[in-house]
Amino acid sequence: MSDEAPAERRPQEGPENRGGDRERGDRDDRIHSLERVVEHPVALHSSSITVYADVIRYRELFGSLFRRDLRAKYRGSVLGLVWSLLHPLVLMAVYLLVFSLLWRVAEVGSGDYWLFLLCGLPAWVFFATAAQASSRSLLENANLIRKVRFPRQLVPLSIVATHLVGFAVMLVVVVVLSLLRIPEARDTVWLAFPLGALFACMVAGVALAIASLNALFRDVEHLLTALLLPWFFLTPILYSLDQLPGVADYPAAEFAIHWVNFLTPPIEAMRDVLFFGELPRLSETIYVAVAAVVALGAGSFVFSRSDDRIAVEV
Repeated sequence: MSDEAPAERRPQEGPENRGGDRERGDRDDRIHSLERVVEHPVALHSSSITVYADVIRYRELFGSLFRRDLRAKYRGSVLGLVWSLLHPLVLMAVYLLVFSLLWRVAEVGSGDYWLFLLCGLPAWVFFATAAQASSRSLLENANLIRKVRFPRQLVPLSIVATHLVGFAVMLVVVVVLSLLRIPEARDTVWLAFPLGALFACMVAGVALAIASLNALFRDVEHLLTALLLPWFFLTPILYSLDQLPGVADYPAAEFAIHWVNFLTPPIEAMRDVLFFGELPRLSETIYVAVAAVVALGAGSFVFSRSDDRIAVEV
C-alpha cells in the first residue's frame, strides 16, 4: 500500500463560479489599469478652487475613468457603445408614446405637443440619471479609492460626463426637429447649446455634492430616489406654467415651482428658444447662470469638507 496521502480534490468549477471569477477579474483589471495611470502619488488639494481644476490637471486619469464608465454601461452587449446613442433616442420615444399619444395632457403653442414635451425631456433625463448614478459612484469605486491616491472628485464628475453624452445626443435631436418643424425657432435654436452648457455645470455641482454626502450618509441615495418621481411632476415638462390650472389661486405654489425648483428656469429657457422661437427671458437666463455658479461652488464646498472622511467611510 502507498503511504502517499490522497491528493486534495478541488471542487468542480460551476458556471456561476466562472462568472463570478470573470466579474472579479474584470473589476481588478479596471482597477489595475487606473493604478497605472497614477503610478506616482499625487499631491491632492481639496480647496474649492482646485476641485474642478484637477479635472484638467489629471485629464488623463479623468479620461480613463470616463472611458471605463462608458464601456461599463454597455459591456457584453452586441452593439456596445452604439447604445450610448440609441438609449437616449429610445427613452425619448417611450416618453412620447406615453405622454403625447396615450395620455395627451394639453395642446400648447403651435399644437405640436410632442415637440413641446421633447424640449423639456433632455434636461430632466440628464439630471435624473446623472444624479442617481453619481450618488453611488464613490461607494462603487471604494476599492479604487482605498488603493490609489488620486483626486476623488474625478469619480462622480466622470459619471456626469458619461451621461452628458446622452444629453448631447438628445439635445441635437431636438434642435434638428425644431429646425424642421418650427420656422420661428431658426434664429434662436442655437442658444440651446450655451444654455445646455450652463445646465451641465449645474448638474456637475449638484452631482458632486450628492456623491460626497452619500459617501458619509447612505440615506441620501434613498432620499433622492424617493424625491425624483414627485420632482418630475413638479417640473414643467408635461405642462406649461402659464396653462397650469389653479396657478392664479395659489401664487406661492407657482413661485415655488418656477423659482425654488432649480430645474424649471433652464427647462423654460430652452423651451423658449427651441419651441416658441423666442429669446429666453432675462430673469431665467440670469437665474441659470447664477445657479450654475452656485451649484459648482456648493459642490466643491461639500466635497472639500468631506474629502478627508470619504476614504474612511467608503
